Amino acid sequence: MERTGFASGLTDEQRAIRDVVHEFALEEVRPTAHEADDKESFPEDVWDGLAELDLTGLTVPEEYGGFGADRTTYALVNEEIAYGQLAVATALSVHCLATECIAEFASDEQKEEWLPKMAKGRPIGMFALSEPEAGSNPAEMSTVATKDGDEYVINGKKQWITNGQRGGVCILFAKTDRDDPGSVTQFLVPKEAGYEVGKKEEKMGLRASDTTSLIFDDVRIPAENRLTEEGKGLSAAFHILTGGRIGIASQATGLAQAALDDAVEYANEREQFDKPISKIQAVRHKIADMGTQVHTARTLVREAARVADAGEDPRIPASMAKYYASEAAVDVTNEAVQVHGGYGYTTDFDVERYYRDAKITTIYEGTSEIQKEIIARSLLD
Repeated sequence: MERTGFASGLTDEQRAIRDVVHEFALEEVRPTAHEADDKESFPEDVWDGLAELDLTGLTVPEEYGGFGADRTTYALVNEEIAYGQLAVATALSVHCLATECIAEFASDEQKEEWLPKMAKGRPIGMFALSEPEAGSNPAEMSTVATKDGDEYVINGKKQWITNGQRGGVCILFAKTDRDDPGSVTQFLVPKEAGYEVGKKEEKMGLRASDTTSLIFDDVRIPAENRLTEEGKGLSAAFHILTGGRIGIASQATGLAQAALDDAVEYANEREQFDKPISKIQAVRHKIADMGTQVHTARTLVREAARVADAGEDPRIPASMAKYYASEAAVDVTNEAVQVHGGYGYTTDFDVERYYRDAKITTIYEGTSEIQKEIIARSLLD
């Protein structure tokens, strides 16, 4: 069926990109999703396919061999890849966070060194902000980068790092003064610098995406690997994460759309009381609620992307989109399981995985509670 709001307001080029990525999600991503989730192993062939479509260079400027996508196109790609599998979309979006940091904050020499090869898919990027004791309040981080001549010496531990095992270059946030929360600074740390990759987390969902800690024990990097002035790291992180939240909202929308589509298909095929369950009012009302939530989520995402593309401040629209779409993904995947009945609770149907995956969208890149605080602050303060 045609998705509500699917083509509204898009250019011909954006529609063409959406259609290509949707086809890729159906033909290349979805067929690998069950096995990748079951084995907790990332489908590297899918990553290579993303690179062939130039999607690993989505946020890399064209002059460095990238896609140079606007925020609306970025959102479309995230939605379609998540429609195939959220774990793949998450890995891609974090890689894009890293390339966007380099594109915006690095020197010309660093851009020339890193962006062309990252646009081709490797090294894979990571974004290291969270810590075991500093998640929603990153100013409490304890990782320190101490200046030593023409080098920085890094000590600390980062947590919840997507692409932790697969990654080859890390965008790291660390204090330059242990006792000063305002000293957080952004650094580029290649894997060759010698940090340790911690154990792979065993997660409820998003199992195909590797999530680890990174441990820094006297890791030395050249001083020129500092990407922002000392003390400017948090403002840089929040700036980048605003765009990232539009991406997460898009992913949540794509996941919810997949759950809705599967529920509609199942409801039309499954018979009870001598008729398809799609004729039962209780099921029909569930589908109506699910469709409304997906449409609303997509509308909020498109508006946040439009604001960003217009050069306006997208922080509040991005938080609204991220908050609503992620909560909608949890609701819609839950209802998709319910429509499937007992079968929805088995691994024979994808809705079980959707349900497990959806919850993380309310947590990473700013919890729902953080998004509500941002929204409330704009309305009340």
